[in-house]
Amino acid sequence: MKLILKETVKGLGNPGDIVEVKAGYARNYLIPQGLSYLASAANMHKLEEEKARLDEETKRGFLEAGRRAAQLDGVSISFQVLAAEDGKLFGSVTNLDIVERLNEGNLDFTIERSMVQMEDPFKMIGRFTLPVRLHEEVLVDIDVHIEQQEES
Repeated sequence: MKLILKETVKGLGNPGDIVEVKAGYARNYLIPQGLSYLASAANMHKLEEEKARLDEETKRGFLEAGRRAAQLDGVSISFQVLAAEDGKLFGSVTNLDIVERLNEGNLDFTIERSMVQMEDPFKMIGRFTLPVRLHEEVLVDIDVHIEQQEES
C-alpha cells in the first residue's frame, strides 16, 4: 500500500515521502495515528503543489535573509557598563540587551532573541564577535564592545 507521510516515522521516512508498506501496518497504525494518508492521485497532486510552494517560500526566505545580512554586515555595538578593577562586570550583557541595541538602529527589520547565537552572557570587559542567524543558511557576525563606564 502506498502512503504519503505526514510526520517522520523512524525507519520509514520523513514528511512528504511516499512509502510502500504492508496494508495492515497502514490501516492499523500509520493512518489511525495520523502519521500518513493514502497516496491517491489527488493527494499526490496536492503534495506536489505543497512541495513547490514550500520551495518557493524557502527561496524567498533565503533571499530576504541575504538582504538583511547586507544591512547587518560590519555592524558594531558598544555598551558602557559598571565593572570592577579586574574587568569583571557588575551584572552582565545578555542577548536581550544586544537585541534591544540592534533594534534601536536603522534596520528595516526586527531582530529576535532567538536569532542572536549567544551561549552565555558577557561578564567581562572586552571586544567580542557574536553570530546572528537570520536564516538556517545565513549567519552574520556583529562586533560587541563592552567598555568600563566612566565614573562621574
